This record gives sequence, structure tokens and C-alpha cells, in this order.
Amino acid sequence: MPEEYVIQPGDCVSSIAFDRGFFWETLWNHPKNAELKQKRTDPNILKEGDVLFIPDKELKEESCATDQKHKFKIKGVPAKLKLKVMEPPKAEDKPAEENATGADDGSHVEDPDYNPEPIQDEPVKNAPFRLEIDGKVVKEGSTDGEGQIEVELPPNAREGRLVIRPGTPEERVLPLNLGGMDPISEISGVRMRLSNLGFPCASTGDELTDDLASALRMFQQNNELDVTGKIDAATKDKLKQLHGS
Repeated sequence: MPEEYVIQPGDCVSSIAFDRGFFWETLWNHPKNAELKQKRTDPNILKEGDVLFIPDKELKEESCATDQKHKFKIKGVPAKLKLKVMEPPKAEDKPAEENATGADDGSHVEDPDYNPEPIQDEPVKNAPFRLEIDGKVVKEGSTDGEGQIEVELPPNAREGRLVIRPGTPEERVLPLNLGGMDPISEISGVRMRLSNLGFPCASTGDELTDDLASALRMFQQNNELDVTGKIDAATKDKLKQLHGS
């Protein structure tokens, strides 16, 4: 029977389609999902609570000779995971926000002359890694000269761990919440991307709080944007460019 499915954490159109036996394009391009498609634009970045219409499956028949072997390829399988791994900023490289304190009540105002030097992020180049997905090692190799990794995965993969330089003193373990990214149009989506890129703020929440404003200013300063501490179109575009989604 047709269903109006409520998106849960970790869901995306690809994973839902794979679990239900559809091509992801069939669901994403269905007329009853036109409003969701226009709102979210990316089938792999939905928000918890969104509603996706799932129609009845339509069987397709193919005529084949019975005395021959035939190959059928499932469209859209596997999915691809693309990552770019960056070196975390060193403590001594992080600009400290200098404030001029005011009244005795502890209130303060920002120093208008504060203008820290941008931090230049560096990719983790040619570094060995181990990728674990849903408890299994699916890939071992090295990042490329730009710090990038590209791996084929099942569309319904949920969780993983990326271990950079495994077994060395420089080992880093990065948890992966596959399908857990909120849209950039949501404050929570901005938070997640900033946090993933190393700008300190809570990775959840739908309010423009002080920690988010601070992370936004730092991100804007690093990328030569207008330093406002607010979420504007230029900031969202740069976040999508650097985060990759």
C-alpha cells in the first residue's frame, strides 16, 4: 500500500529506496514528493520529520531466452561516500576572541579592533586510513594528495568510523553518522557543518546561540567573508563548498 513515511534520523532517499526495493529516482521524482524535492533539493540530506511519499511497487518484466545466461544490474547500487579529511587546528593557531569588559555587572562588548589572522586549513595528504561501516572494515588505503577518500557503500549504511593513521601516535578516530546531516537551510544543518569543519559549536540545536555566532564569525573570518556572526547566503554557500554537501 502507498505510504507517507516520516523521515527518521539517518534516513535519506537512497537508503529508504534500497530498503523498500525502489530506485531512489522513482521516489524522489514522484509527483507527490515535488514539494519535498523543492524544499530540500538534495535527496541525501533530509531533516527528521520530513514526509516522503512511497507508492506501490510496479513490477517490470523482461523477456529473456531460457537457454542463455543474463546479467541484471541494480541501478543506484552501491552508493558512494566522498570525504575530505582536514588537519584539526592546533591550539596555538586558534584565534582567541579578545573582549573589552565593561560594567561591574560582567557585561562586555566585542573589541571592534579585533581582527585575527585567518587559519589556513590543511588537508591530510597521503595518510593511511581504515574505514569501518556498521561494524565491518570495508576499506583500507590512503588519502590522496588533496586529503580525499572515495568509497563505495551500501545505500542503507548507517554508522561508521574513519581511523586516520591507525596504530600510530598520530591516530585519529572520526565517527561517521551516515545520512545524519540536516539541510543547510536549517540552523541545525549549519551547526553540523561548522562542527565537522572544526569550528567549535554544539552540533545540535535550532537556535542562533552565542556558541554558534562565535563559530560563524571564526568561519567567516577564515574565508574572507563579511564577519557578522549571522547565517547569510554567502556563508551557507561557502559551508556547502567546503563541507561537500
